[in-house]
Amino acid sequence: MCGIVGAIGNQACSPLLLDALKRLEYRGYDSSGIVTLDGATFDLRRAVGKLVNLDAVLTQNPLSGTVGIGHTRWATHGGVSEMNAHPHVASDRVAIVHNGIIENYRPIRARLIEQGHTFASDTDSEVLAHLFVEAFDAGLDPSQAMQKVLAEIRGAYAFAAIAQDFPDVIMVARNASPLAIGLGDDGSYIGSDATALAHLTRKVLYLKDHDYALVRADGVDIFLSDGTPANRETVIVAASPGMIDKGGYRHFMEKEIHEQPDAILNSLAGMTGDDGRISAKMSREQLQAIDGIVMLAAGTSHYASQVARYWIEGLAKTPVSCEIASEYHYRNPVTTGFTTAIAISQSGESLDTLKAMRHAGLCGLSTIGLVNVEGSTIAREADAVLPTHAGPEIGVASTKAFTAQLTVLISFAVALAEAKGHIDAARADTIHDQLQALPGLVGKTLNLFDHIRPIAHQLKNARSTIYLGRGHLFPVAMEGALKLKELSYIHAEGFASGEMKHGPIALIEDDLPVVALLAADELMEKAASNLKEASARGGRIILIADERAVRDIDFEADIITVPAVDPLLAPIVLTIPVQILAYLTALDKGTDVDQPRNLAKSVTVE
Repeated sequence: MCGIVGAIGNQACSPLLLDALKRLEYRGYDSSGIVTLDGATFDLRRAVGKLVNLDAVLTQNPLSGTVGIGHTRWATHGGVSEMNAHPHVASDRVAIVHNGIIENYRPIRARLIEQGHTFASDTDSEVLAHLFVEAFDAGLDPSQAMQKVLAEIRGAYAFAAIAQDFPDVIMVARNASPLAIGLGDDGSYIGSDATALAHLTRKVLYLKDHDYALVRADGVDIFLSDGTPANRETVIVAASPGMIDKGGYRHFMEKEIHEQPDAILNSLAGMTGDDGRISAKMSREQLQAIDGIVMLAAGTSHYASQVARYWIEGLAKTPVSCEIASEYHYRNPVTTGFTTAIAISQSGESLDTLKAMRHAGLCGLSTIGLVNVEGSTIAREADAVLPTHAGPEIGVASTKAFTAQLTVLISFAVALAEAKGHIDAARADTIHDQLQALPGLVGKTLNLFDHIRPIAHQLKNARSTIYLGRGHLFPVAMEGALKLKELSYIHAEGFASGEMKHGPIALIEDDLPVVALLAADELMEKAASNLKEASARGGRIILIADERAVRDIDFEADIITVPAVDPLLAPIVLTIPVQILAYLTALDKGTDVDQPRNLAKSVTVE
């Protein structure tokens, strides 16, 4: 995942920044860079590939200066090149580093070019530097400039900027992408997480969404996006640089729910080719040779495979069988008609999934490992790897790993469909654009905590709960039921809405919670009709729905509304409130959220 670092103080900052970037290497990247401000002059070094390459550049041509920012980049807009590596400098006056996606960068870039600005990269990020130049040309100070820039951009982001006009400050902001500020004896520091700052200070504060801050050598001032001063608590993080901290959140799970915009963005970056288009990192010939897919997974990863079946069969017209890994090789499966097995595992060490993949290989199938740990056993033994880039997931109940898996799987489906000629390049690029908007949509959905809290307070008293979904929301319903079981120990079952009349409707009784998922798709009316029947029989409906899908709801329900999203990607966005509901219900019950009873993060025995 992209990483941001920065330093401002009384000592040369380049060695500090390089060390901080090395502490963020676990996040993944394809290029890196550092820029310092020495007096009134910017000095920039960038390199493609691993940090050892940037280290070599700095050894040959060192940087001076006590103010600087650095970055490790995963390519999203623009290919992997030194030109597209961060930091970006505009007009020799403003330098920026940025994580995230500026969704409306195209019209901003067009306007700035028309006004005479010259761009040096293909990235969306560079518009930030030029917007600051424009603001300073208008006579604005750093705080006013931040307000102006934040009012114009849309998306999920964390960024830092330094300016020739104001050499005593680093300007930073965040929305749905993490950013920490460290307060040290010799200066102030910024990083994507506290891990990057562990060698510099243990005193850290975390910005909240829509915050911006002016960081100086002797302290920091934090503001809401409209310029209202804000207070953020300083916390003391773990002394060991190897410790992963909770980032100011109460639980790792809460932190990991909030990390999903970054996990999605960086997983998408990992599925983006050098040409800036969706890629499965497989040749066209390899993709065309895939005629049938067996998906092998357990638990949450199994539900990810079931969502993916809708995408792959719908877009690529390729048959998919979703298999529970622990059952697969014991039933002597017939593999006729299948050419490929995809083993899905967050850890890459799940023994049942590993054994299922090995069996598929023995049956003559080519194997692909979809994992979050690239050096894991599944990754080493598979013929090919589809990596997610969610970062370490500490909470036992999977959150960001699930949405990262979905991001990789929809990207794979698009690449496969285009290679097989079932969609054209224009359709693939349209879906890619929609995927790039996902981090921003998920960021907005994360604002639902306070709305969901009273619903969770009621749900905690339930003995049993039903989850319903149609189409590719059916697996999300099963995942929601699993989350509630794992975290709160409330019995829950997920059903396909259309199956209600075939048995499950007998479970409906007065005040039985029915958590229902609704997208603005061709199944919306049918799904709403199923819910109306459940409501008429006394069920208490908790509706999680696209804002367009709730307009015609004419029955009583607690409604949790997410931003409008293309129905194809609704499973990813609607997953977020499902996770929040389970988390807040467990929190209200007082269960162990991060380590639920009887569960382990990785199942390494059968």
